[in-house]
Amino acid sequence: MTILVTGGAGYIGSHAVRKLKDAGYSTLVLDNLINGHREFVNEEELIVGDLADTQILARLFSKYDIKAVMHFAAFAYVGESVQEPSKYYRNNVAHTINLLDSMVKHDVRYIIFSSSCATYGEPQKIPITEEHEQNPINPYGRSKFMVEKILQDYERAYGLRSIILRYFNAAGADPEGEIGEDHDPETHLIPLVLDAAMGRIDNIKVFGTDYDTVDGTCNRDYIHVNDLADAHVQSLDYLRRESRSDIFNLGNGNGFSVNQVIETAKRVTGRNITVKEVDRRPGDPAVLVGSSEKIESVLGWKPHFYKIEDIIQTAWSWHTCRFGRLFESQ
Repeated sequence: MTILVTGGAGYIGSHAVRKLKDAGYSTLVLDNLINGHREFVNEEELIVGDLADTQILARLFSKYDIKAVMHFAAFAYVGESVQEPSKYYRNNVAHTINLLDSMVKHDVRYIIFSSSCATYGEPQKIPITEEHEQNPINPYGRSKFMVEKILQDYERAYGLRSIILRYFNAAGADPEGEIGEDHDPETHLIPLVLDAAMGRIDNIKVFGTDYDTVDGTCNRDYIHVNDLADAHVQSLDYLRRESRSDIFNLGNGNGFSVNQVIETAKRVTGRNITVKEVDRRPGDPAVLVGSSEKIESVLGWKPHFYKIEDIIQTAWSWHTCRFGRLFESQ
């Protein structure tokens, strides 16, 4: 059974490809390599192309016996989305419509969609459940929200079934150290902290220390990328078995502050990390933690990496393998 994985050469997509193969699925990766990495997937699995190209989509769906799609391909920098909303609505929304239209035309009925907790906006209650009001506050979050609504419309009109997975903070790396997080520019806290530990950057900036949290810094829900990938495979199995659409949060259910992440990284790496305290960033909520009770109840999914130490340890192993020799040679 062949699964088309869009954005499958990226951080989360490449981990999902490995989990799909472990589960016995055949995978076909479509990635434009703007943010993905060719070496994260085998050459024979990768089609270099873009969802903007409807001819590529037509050839793929005609040539391969694709039974379902996992859709990771999207731009995902919140700040950039505010500066360039056109780029985000075109890529994340319009190009997704190209994909969905190709699926409908070729009678591919199942899709797993990579959404985001950014669709909720400012949290009204913690932990956030799937019933929480969605009021995204930036174009990135709104682009994901729009696709969620489009998927619901496509189900009503064309019978397309979907599982929507709303991520919290993906983190960590493949424990075998073969693939991991490598963004340019990097904006995620854990790899930036590890960059500071390695000396690739001078310090780690802490944006605000006066929040109403345990230590005054923002509190976030970190979920290991392998646990995310497992959830995608379990969602696909459920969708094939039940042919029923649903929406699930994907988080650890626990929050860790910025200072807790930094102190844990010091212990894991055994290195000093210089901290620079700066002003708050506009729009940063004090606490952003999700409830995963629904996906645990419906799919039986549970995170294996629930300790922040374990998550950071896998990230550090990857980080030193990926960047260590390169940095030390400069």
